[in-house]
Amino acid sequence: MRVERLDQIVDIETPEQVVFSYTVAGIGSRAAAALIDHAIIYGILIGLGLLAIWVFGSAFASDSFSELARGAGGWAFALFLLLHFALQWGYYILFEALWDGQTPGKRWLRLRVVQDGGYSVSFAASAARNIARIVDMQPFVAYVVGLIAVAVSRTGKRVGDHVAGTLVVRESVIAADPLAPAQPPAPTLAVESALTEDEVELLERFLSRASSLDADRRAQFATQLSHRFRSHLAESTDPMEALRALLAREREARAHGAGAAGETGAARERYALLLEGEPRWRRFSAHLAEAQRHGLERMGAAGVASFVAEYRAVATDLARLSTAARGRELGALFRLSRLVAGGHNLLYRQERLKWRAMHRYVFVTVPAELRRSRLPIIAAALLFFGSGAASYLGVVRQPELIDEMLSPGIIDRAEQSAARVSTGDRRYIDIEDYARPMLATSVIRNNVQVAFMAFASGITAGIFTVLLLLVNGVSIGSVLGLFHTKGVGAIIGDFVIAHAVFELIAICIAAGAGFLIAGALLLPGALTRREALVVQGRRALRLLTAAALFLLVAGVIEGLISPRVDLPFALKAAVAGVSGVLVVLYWSLARGAAVEEEPGEVMAYNDARALIAR
Repeated sequence: MRVERLDQIVDIETPEQVVFSYTVAGIGSRAAAALIDHAIIYGILIGLGLLAIWVFGSAFASDSFSELARGAGGWAFALFLLLHFALQWGYYILFEALWDGQTPGKRWLRLRVVQDGGYSVSFAASAARNIARIVDMQPFVAYVVGLIAVAVSRTGKRVGDHVAGTLVVRESVIAADPLAPAQPPAPTLAVESALTEDEVELLERFLSRASSLDADRRAQFATQLSHRFRSHLAESTDPMEALRALLAREREARAHGAGAAGETGAARERYALLLEGEPRWRRFSAHLAEAQRHGLERMGAAGVASFVAEYRAVATDLARLSTAARGRELGALFRLSRLVAGGHNLLYRQERLKWRAMHRYVFVTVPAELRRSRLPIIAAALLFFGSGAASYLGVVRQPELIDEMLSPGIIDRAEQSAARVSTGDRRYIDIEDYARPMLATSVIRNNVQVAFMAFASGITAGIFTVLLLLVNGVSIGSVLGLFHTKGVGAIIGDFVIAHAVFELIAICIAAGAGFLIAGALLLPGALTRREALVVQGRRALRLLTAAALFLLVAGVIEGLISPRVDLPFALKAAVAGVSGVLVVLYWSLARGAAVEEEPGEVMAYNDARALIAR
């Protein structure tokens, strides 16, 4: 990585062994793109909210509000909550995966997410970087953590980018000089110019600043340069006029492909390369812009083959010009680098996910990863259930701890439950039937976001993942102990037993994902921490997939089955038993199969991934 023109530049080596560069997107442009995307998200939500009010508003206000309308309203509001959650977390993931690293906001500002190594972003990489956004947006969606991470990173990476192995770049094709002729000038017999490259630069700097110098100073410098270049100056009474004429001749010679005086080898070919390549670069620039707008698919087989051939020719030109430049910063190098970067990103984009590949990922890869990652999952379970058991026993044996460990609201609920039991009411929560879909959706949203936090908190070396386990374990154990001391433990048991299996196991799996990320930072082994973080981040994402699936089922059960007091405890216990069997069966799927990497993903860390797999 280097800094040029106040920009951060990242060099990438292609499989063709050609080096090009990306310009890292700054905080300002990324924030502007995020504002556009958030405006789209909330615009959709506001529109849907107004539609819901228009459809159901009159029914809610009516005195003759029917049970059917009430139920429809409950399901509609639950759907709205689910859509809000899907937009909040799925908008960025799906757009970046399907639009090759761009959301509408990024496309508007010509930004793109790419993987380290210049590869286009995959679904797994997009999911990892955007789920980890839950850490970047802290505190309270202010994105302070993300902004600090981008500011201190040499490549402008927020926390999610470090986990996913991605970076956000400015994507723009640098057009040719508009004053340059559409057709290259005819070659002349000149084999080299009169001045060296350093002498031309000296002359250009003086003439560009001459008007800002006082007359005496300007005349003094002009005399000195005229004396230095006297053998190349035309006869003139005005030194300034003679120097301008010399510079014009040097530029003309270079425009005709002449090499600079004293240059040898590849350096002599620099301007000949510029002369020869200009028409080719113009054509490729136009074809690249078309492909970026419409995709390679619209070009057809022949068009894609032609595009590939042009890309290889331009990549070769970049390699030759880089050698000829000998470290000099040339505008043509910058332009060619952007052309090759754009072509590379299009040609090495990830394969689109197919349903069969997704099915295999969910039912083969994820279960295999669960078995492979059993140690961090077991560690999370010991912390979670151990802290829960300790707090339960503490509250039962020392009831005076209740006021210190639990909020007044929870204590009031336990006392109200005890009072209701005396009247024969055994409900844990008072909820009408029409509100159950809303409860289920709210539970799913909350639990999945907790799982996201457990996963992403691994970036804190696991500290916050451990705290999350301990806080939740202590909270659950204390509540169970509270209800036991009030003599209404059966009520909360009746409520939680049906959904507890999926929910509690999912928390442990999500925390195990966080421990994988923490292990990459603390114990990277033979890999660098950057390599280990990306590779273990992919593994952690598989665990998070399992946790999200379990929490989805748990939320449905908790919202639709758990609150019902008309269902016998034996039936709810049977649901728990079936849940346990399903977890074991899922854990055992494709037993003996090796963990497969994400289907079709091409990344810069394949060697590191293979090393960890061994």
